[in-house]
Amino acid sequence: MKTSAWRYLWKAEDIRRKLLITLMILVIYRLAAHVPVPGANREAIASIISGSGAGSTFVGILDMLSGGTVSNFSVLAMGVYPYITAQIILQLLVPIVPSLQQKMEEDPEEGRKWMERWTYILAIPMAALQAIGQIRIFSSLAGGVPIISNFGFSGSSLIPSLSIVASMTAGTMFAIWLGELISEYGIRNQGLSLLIFAGIVSRIPQNFIRIINLTDTIWITLAFVLGITILIIFAIVYVQQGRRNIPVMYPGRRVGNRQSMPVKGSLPLMVNMAGMIPLIFGQSLLTFPAILASFFMQSERLWVRNLAQSTQSLFGGQSPWYWLLYFLMVVGFTFFYTDVLFAQQDYGANLKRAGAQIPGVSRGAPTQRYLTKVLRRITFPGAFFLGSVAVLPFVIGIILSAIGLTELSTSGRGTMLITSSGLLIVVGVVRDAFQNIDAELKLHGYDEKLLVR
Repeated sequence: MKTSAWRYLWKAEDIRRKLLITLMILVIYRLAAHVPVPGANREAIASIISGSGAGSTFVGILDMLSGGTVSNFSVLAMGVYPYITAQIILQLLVPIVPSLQQKMEEDPEEGRKWMERWTYILAIPMAALQAIGQIRIFSSLAGGVPIISNFGFSGSSLIPSLSIVASMTAGTMFAIWLGELISEYGIRNQGLSLLIFAGIVSRIPQNFIRIINLTDTIWITLAFVLGITILIIFAIVYVQQGRRNIPVMYPGRRVGNRQSMPVKGSLPLMVNMAGMIPLIFGQSLLTFPAILASFFMQSERLWVRNLAQSTQSLFGGQSPWYWLLYFLMVVGFTFFYTDVLFAQQDYGANLKRAGAQIPGVSRGAPTQRYLTKVLRRITFPGAFFLGSVAVLPFVIGIILSAIGLTELSTSGRGTMLITSSGLLIVVGVVRDAFQNIDAELKLHGYDEKLLVR
């Protein structure tokens, strides 16, 4: 009788070692996530999260994506997002700065190493600035109650403030280092994504208890929550698996005096190449005006207070116009980020160097233009899907009000074990992890395709 794939995972010593190392590092990360920043006022942060408006929405999303490190205000409160932000900035700079684009095109391997090195370097000041920004913004959202007492960069508070920023920056770099250890010694190329995955999943028990406490109709609520979650997972998998295969003719190989016939292949283009980056961009830009307005809510000038209140009303997360703007921004950013990524890959030049050609299309620049046109056309359903994922909490709130579950309809975020954005990350990480494990099994001689795809 053949051994199942799951039993083979444990019997193969190399695979078992990688899985155990990955699990051990994730446990270390979750333990470190409970180490608080010295002097942090957790009650003030809890009052922000339990409130309403743009500040609560923003901090709640940060807390969900960080796995509760924001509500604890631990040294890992920023997670690995400064590194991701630095990576996005450099990716956007490459097509804008000609010298960087030339460097990436001349030697892709050296360009990749340069990109990795400068991403680490840029992540340090990004982490320091984000630490200062988090403390300042959270203090303003708490109604002037300081998150960190005596925080400032003058007088006697200078040294303590610098040590707090240094500890939070060190926490981010420690998280990045743990992610790199997973990529090197555990499940390859998935270190950072697994850390984010662990943070999101760790909030499921707390969300489950909160959902039960929100209403007396427990079984109806659970059925609704599980049904919505299953439907979202199915939709995410369906869209993420979407491909448009472009036919490509590869040149035949010469063996002695004989030339083999050209080989027909395909170039798969993803329906959703941008992942969840457009959701992060859209949420950050839409939340910023409301957070900025919170600084002027107590202004002595009437017109300033009125303008701040109008801004809070529009960008506070409760207005239907907010969700419409969010949807449009996510769709727009999806097209923009996909174009940037695809231009960097330059399939036209790569196919030309390999001697390959798309039937009926000239090599080089015409091929790149043709592929870009096709990609933009198939990106539309992916962009529409991401926009729908973004506004799903608002839609769920409307559905709950219509079916009579008014206790849950006040907060779309509170009706799900994991938010729709979080599910997008979780499903993607799980799929990639299974694919990596499946590849490891094949390398060890196991051919049975018993792992879930």
